[in-house]
Amino acid sequence: MTQPISIGPNPAHGPNLPVLMGQVALGDQEAFAAVYDAGSDAVFGLVCKVLRDRAQAEEVTQEVWVEAWRTAGRYRADRGSVLNWLLTLAHRRAVDRIRAVESAAARDHRAALLEQTPAFDEVSEQVQAHHEREELRRCLRSLSEMQRQSVTLAYYQGLTYKEVSEELSTPLGTIKTRLRDGLIRLRDCLGVTA
Repeated sequence: MTQPISIGPNPAHGPNLPVLMGQVALGDQEAFAAVYDAGSDAVFGLVCKVLRDRAQAEEVTQEVWVEAWRTAGRYRADRGSVLNWLLTLAHRRAVDRIRAVESAAARDHRAALLEQTPAFDEVSEQVQAHHEREELRRCLRSLSEMQRQSVTLAYYQGLTYKEVSEELSTPLGTIKTRLRDGLIRLRDCLGVTA
């Protein structure tokens, strides 16, 4: 059975909120309705002022009242008025919402930047491949003209040894020797171990 709502000594001054909070802590819905009526405008006004977005302010205000219902037993009259306690809850919730929105926006911004920026490995691989191509070009320039032609035809144009021989009008054995010697010099120049 619900106890009657306590009113202070003078009903013109409004309900005795500390007493009502004690009743809310015991699950009294009528007492909660009276506390809500006494503080709803102030709570909503503060949340609107902090958030500057009516839709979010409505959500946060609802969260404040749910928290007030669940944590009514934590209210201590010796630490301040009920209205100040409610406004403290409201301010904390509003600031938490701002932080959450800002955090989500920053997270989305970082994700967008990551999608635009090539992955580190991709950049590293491109740099390494470029460096290797330059090193190979340098080493190819160190070969004799006949070795460079033989290696280029066999490995860059995909010709067989016989086709390289025909292309350069040189005996097959000579082409094989030039390719072998050229590849050994490339290996040594590039620092590759056998």
